[in-house]
Amino acid sequence: MPTASASMAAAASCRSPLVWFFSLAAALFFASWYLLLDSAAAPAALDARRQGLRPASPGRKCDPDKALLRVYMYDLPLEYPGGLNLQHSIEYWLTLDLLASEQGAPTPCNAVRVRDPARADVVFVPFFASLSFNRHSKVVPPARTSEDRALQRRLIEFLAARPEWRRSGGRDHVVLAHHPNGMLDARYKLWPCVFVLCDFGRYPHSVANIDKDVIAPYRHVVDNFFNDSTGYHDRPTLLYFQGAIYRKDGGFIRQELYYLLKDEKDVHFSFGSVAGNGIEESTRGMRASKFCLNIAGDTPSSNRLFDSIVSHCVPVIISDEIELPFEDILDYSKFCIIVRGADAVKKGFLINLIKGVSPEEWTSMWNKLREVEGHFEYQYPSQPDDAVQMIWKTIARKVPSIRLKVNRLQRFSRSEANKTNDSPARSSWLENQTLPAGFQSSARGECP
Repeated sequence: MPTASASMAAAASCRSPLVWFFSLAAALFFASWYLLLDSAAAPAALDARRQGLRPASPGRKCDPDKALLRVYMYDLPLEYPGGLNLQHSIEYWLTLDLLASEQGAPTPCNAVRVRDPARADVVFVPFFASLSFNRHSKVVPPARTSEDRALQRRLIEFLAARPEWRRSGGRDHVVLAHHPNGMLDARYKLWPCVFVLCDFGRYPHSVANIDKDVIAPYRHVVDNFFNDSTGYHDRPTLLYFQGAIYRKDGGFIRQELYYLLKDEKDVHFSFGSVAGNGIEESTRGMRASKFCLNIAGDTPSSNRLFDSIVSHCVPVIISDEIELPFEDILDYSKFCIIVRGADAVKKGFLINLIKGVSPEEWTSMWNKLREVEGHFEYQYPSQPDDAVQMIWKTIARKVPSIRLKVNRLQRFSRSEANKTNDSPARSSWLENQTLPAGFQSSARGECP
């Protein structure tokens, strides 16, 4: 997360955030690349999924002319303090892959950083919104507003002054706000952008929607289940859920399901959290279960779905408002069971549905989970068709729509520029509506 806070001693010595970021990443790269080469544990299904593709060789920079997506990345005047919010860490992985694309580190080269914005398909905003919310959302006296809100305001001021934003009204800008509360203020001013989100649960349709935005997976918190040879009869638990039971908003359904299922044979439905050894318990529980419940909570999505996938525990999704990553490519019905909430709370419906899945059908879904799990993996160096590359490809598929919006916006640009006013440049800036309503107030230092 970029931050201008002078109190952050760890970041105070970093005057060029991206250089510092890549220096840190280089050490991570050598360690992770060594482990990748040294490990014989990766499932054969992941290699098959890659269809013979190879990352770029070390030392060879990616060729922008051959890339699927050319990306101009701002060098924000904000510092990155380090650290990760693991579940919502997509800012880290995508920024790292862009830096690698011009440094000669191994990467599939689907997205390549370019230094000339005129050559770019999209403009990438490397603001670490999830980390900003987690670290700086609380108001620390004597301040009257949080550091997170102050950082969002500074970002908006930066973008308002950029010619790239003024040219497109932000329609070709990619903004990462994977945490549901990330960009809580700025989202209403950045609505023309392509957001990369976990779901749309806390966004009005006019701000974020599936037509213009991208749904990205959470980073799973349980370990991958390498060398998994468990069959249907090797997993004694029929249905597994461990997590918070009493939730607000759409999560009330968890409580209803708890009372319906808690006494069912071979069903594990209990309270749990990541505190203590909670992750280890969930890992063991999911690996010993045939099906894993993924129920709406405070928001439509959670990392539990992706923990289930890498545990090869067939997900049972009960979340009517959920959006699933890469669903234009993946058919989730092949490896998940998706149930409407109204049906799930009918007495006997869910348990009878699960018991009706034959061992052969379950095995087919189990095999499909092993085949697709790599699509949800964040790693460095990034590999073909892992989560990072799937996100880039999803953004690339939106480029024709982005270009249409930008070109339509430019229809009257010449006539608007010729209008006379006391301040012609400023008049054109406001009248051609390249900024969403309310954005201009932030350029004056206000953040409604």
